[in-house]
Amino acid sequence: MAATASSCMTDGVKKVWVTRARPGADETASRIEDLGFTPVVVPLLEARALGHDPIDLTGIGALAFTSARGVEALATRTLVRDLPVFAVGAATAKAARDAGFTQVVAGDGDVEALADLIARQGANAGTLLHAAAAQPAGDLVGDLTRRGLAARALAVYETIETDPGGVLSHLPNLDAALVHSPRAARALAAFLADRPTPDMRLLALSPAVAQPLAALKCAGIAIAPFPNEPSLLKVLSKAG
Repeated sequence: MAATASSCMTDGVKKVWVTRARPGADETASRIEDLGFTPVVVPLLEARALGHDPIDLTGIGALAFTSARGVEALATRTLVRDLPVFAVGAATAKAARDAGFTQVVAGDGDVEALADLIARQGANAGTLLHAAAAQPAGDLVGDLTRRGLAARALAVYETIETDPGGVLSHLPNLDAALVHSPRAARALAAFLADRPTPDMRLLALSPAVAQPLAALKCAGIAIAPFPNEPSLLKVLSKAG
């Protein structure tokens, strides 16, 4: 089982802070346990659905998802499952298939690659709808409209910062922290600004995630070569 803020640390095992929001944090914790690490799940963010009314998809030719949370939030508000779906990466694509969407194509893991994929394959009929966060990490719709494609965003969930104070007792023993998004990175940078962690490495999903962490006093920052969790976990394995 993943360690929580109140559980004891086990001597001789690498401890890794999982900072992402649930339920993804618990899935990440399970994966790093399989690698021989002890996860400490204290999210920096929490995702909440925005609205519950049915969403009218009339005129929508395709859907785009940049997170599994977006899939979940949209899927609860429509019965439509036969539109083409463009997912940012493999995990989001799996979430879309699990939700019942039948035409799912996965990108390479970031918003820019997703825009390239959509531009190549396109939404042949109607507008593409990005089921997004209230504060999306990238500008998918802007990228697509600059390419001459019809696209619009609908905020279906919001991400809010949580109080990570429960991790304080773990900080002296943490060997690494996994950071999945720029928003989480900014929250982590603010939290650690006056709490130096010289023995903890920060492992970032992408250069954009790493940027807010640059000024922190830590053992170092490593960036996944590809913006997806399997790549990030490979970096963790090497760090261990």
